[in-house]
Amino acid sequence: MTQMSVQEYVAMQPKLTWRRRLMRAWMRATFRLFATITVTGMENLPASGGTIIMMNHISLLDPILCMATIKPRFVVPMTKVENMRNPLLAPFIRFWGSYSVNRGEVDRTALTNSVEMIKSGAMILIAPEGTRQREGLSRPKDGMAYVATKADAIIVPAAISGARDWMRNLTHFKRSHIHIHYGRAFKFKTDGRARIPRDELAAMTEEAMYQLAAAVSDTSMRGLYSDLSQSTTDHLTFL
Repeated sequence: MTQMSVQEYVAMQPKLTWRRRLMRAWMRATFRLFATITVTGMENLPASGGTIIMMNHISLLDPILCMATIKPRFVVPMTKVENMRNPLLAPFIRFWGSYSVNRGEVDRTALTNSVEMIKSGAMILIAPEGTRQREGLSRPKDGMAYVATKADAIIVPAAISGARDWMRNLTHFKRSHIHIHYGRAFKFKTDGRARIPRDELAAMTEEAMYQLAAAVSDTSMRGLYSDLSQSTTDHLTFL
């Protein structure tokens, strides 16, 4: 998404359907060459409505795996702005129609774009930690909770296991065994409030991270959220 308003970007989404359908088929075919992928929890993906796919992020493949496996809807990933300048990645990102975020700062444009996309009924992809965490889940930022409460979004955890070493396996001619589980959908409780205090956003984010951790099948990759007995659901409504 470059040099266009969020309204123009939302309006162009239906025109991207043929591109995304073509690219999704290509991605799925490509994955079969070097990986065995199992997907569970597809029944937890809502058929319609503004949705956030909340993804753990351990490898370059993670957003592509979500883009390739989610059907029949298309998920729109938020990508770091540096990828838009990468000569290898940028053509594919633009072809799919992703939008960018400046990491390391509060990117209000990206937050606004996310809110408006969700309000339009789109499904977007967010990694709440902001960057790859190869050793397991770590402390997230509050941006995901902010967007979700502003847009009244449905949130679905997307827990990816087995993708961390896909490149090393590829160089050794080994197939990677990747499992993607889409966890139970939920919303944050806002009681109709337009503004949520920062400490409450932080509590919401923590509870959401435990839901993501519970969906990760590789227990060694749950990181800071490994102790599921600490999980609470005071701010969550399950769908």
